[in-house]
Amino acid sequence: MPMRQRELFRLLDQLTATSVRSPEDLLRFLVRQIVDHPDLQITGGRIWKLDPPNQQYVLLYQYGNVQKIPEDYALPLAHSRSFREIVQHRVVVRKETHQTLRRSGIHLYSAAGVGKLIRIGKEKFFEYVLAFNAPKIDQEFYFLLNVIRNIANVRLRELEAQQEQEIIEKDLRQAREIQKKLLPDHEATFADYEVFGVSVPDRVVGGDYFDYFHPSEDPEDRIGIVISDAASKGLPAAIQALYVAGALRMGVAFYAKMSALIARLNDLLCRMFPDERFVTLFYCELTASQTGLVLYVNAGHTQPIHYRAQHRRTELLEVTGGVLGVVPKQRFQVENINMDPGDFLVMYTDGISEARDAQGNFFGEHRIRQLVEQHSHLSAREMAYRILEAVQQFSAGARYTDDRTVVVVKRKLGQ
Repeated sequence: MPMRQRELFRLLDQLTATSVRSPEDLLRFLVRQIVDHPDLQITGGRIWKLDPPNQQYVLLYQYGNVQKIPEDYALPLAHSRSFREIVQHRVVVRKETHQTLRRSGIHLYSAAGVGKLIRIGKEKFFEYVLAFNAPKIDQEFYFLLNVIRNIANVRLRELEAQQEQEIIEKDLRQAREIQKKLLPDHEATFADYEVFGVSVPDRVVGGDYFDYFHPSEDPEDRIGIVISDAASKGLPAAIQALYVAGALRMGVAFYAKMSALIARLNDLLCRMFPDERFVTLFYCELTASQTGLVLYVNAGHTQPIHYRAQHRRTELLEVTGGVLGVVPKQRFQVENINMDPGDFLVMYTDGISEARDAQGNFFGEHRIRQLVEQHSHLSAREMAYRILEAVQQFSAGARYTDDRTVVVVKRKLGQ
């Protein structure tokens, strides 16, 4: 009985909607649907999978009311002209000539190539071949098999893309865990300073990075604080951020001068990431001096905010060198400030200052300065979260987002 169009579409809908985890599962489902369909009168179906090293097709699956072929049965490519014809015509109808298959009751079959084309020598072969046998194979089934193989190929590509995406997501989750382990604890104390930092990546992994470490053997002598931002996004930015983290931690043991340390880091980034975008970085060292001396280098980073408690106003720290990873052999100047009790030093990435609202307006450094001036009674921890909360509320509903990192230093009162 000819297959009605509605039933054909129903079969194709089932193929499209079915949930499977592997290409073989999809093809097994397809073979069963075709063989079990009452209107098609197909007696059996088989899946053959290409075995390139041995230049043969191996029986992967068989189903139907026919005598079973021995498991793992193989057909050499050299002895089967049909496999080459399938590459040319996609679907073929042939009389079976192979004696083992004829003894299994297969006398007439239709075969379709699905999956990727794989090169063996100078020829190409389909990754899978679906073969069906019946007492009679008419023009409608030939048409049906052409349609189904096209749908199957689409689903196979979707499965492959899904599996690749799952692998990528798994790798990204692992990269995120590595990145989280490299970030320091949020809170640190040094002399009469309290330090608090927090980073919120826009994606699973991000290009923002901050860290605290002791540049000298005496941990009570000084503490280094770095915040950086890789200009790209996602995994490429995360790789650059991880490289900066490792290079800095190693470099502080060899370079006593901050300017030499950052210059060396710049040269390494130019060499290792010649085709990537730049990295901005701010590095400072808090000292245990009574004057509250803070030394810093600003390599093209957003200007940190110094709040002077005595005058109740904020100042921006100037840039002392270009961005990293673009021009080798750069020189970086070291500048300094003095932090009095009650003073703040607020470092942040452009995901804070350039956060946008739904109309596209920037949050801006002026709002950060206002927050710091209005809430100077807060601790470093409270100030960091106050800034993040304000940015989150401001940018609710905005289309564009970025990694957001803020590090706050406060010199405590009453010391």
